Amino acid sequence: MALEINGQSIALDEEGYLENLSDWTPEIATALASGEDVELGDEHWDIINFLREYYEEYQIAPAVRVLTKAVGKRLGKDKGNSKYLYSLFPYGPGKQACKYAGLPKPTGCV
Repeated sequence: MALEINGQSIALDEEGYLENLSDWTPEIATALASGEDVELGDEHWDIINFLREYYEEYQIAPAVRVLTKAVGKRLGKDKGNSKYLYSLFPYGPGKQACKYAGLPKPTGCV
């Protein structure tokens, strides 16, 4: 699979995740989201940017429970809960947000 962005072909795996994490750009995130009928707002970007920072520090995409707890610590309890995260990423905050952030699928996600 591939995603066409500005005349460039970006390789995706069979589940739509980037094959090369260094290919990521905000435009790619927007294209991946629009392919799933999601329009990224500031709240989405808060989580996407948080995930990218988390991955840079720990070299792993967090599972949902870890993500929820870490978001709560950084962005506040109102954002660090499953209900909020699922409202932004209905197909699963771990899977869907990591995909848009250009990260690998978190371990434990089906």
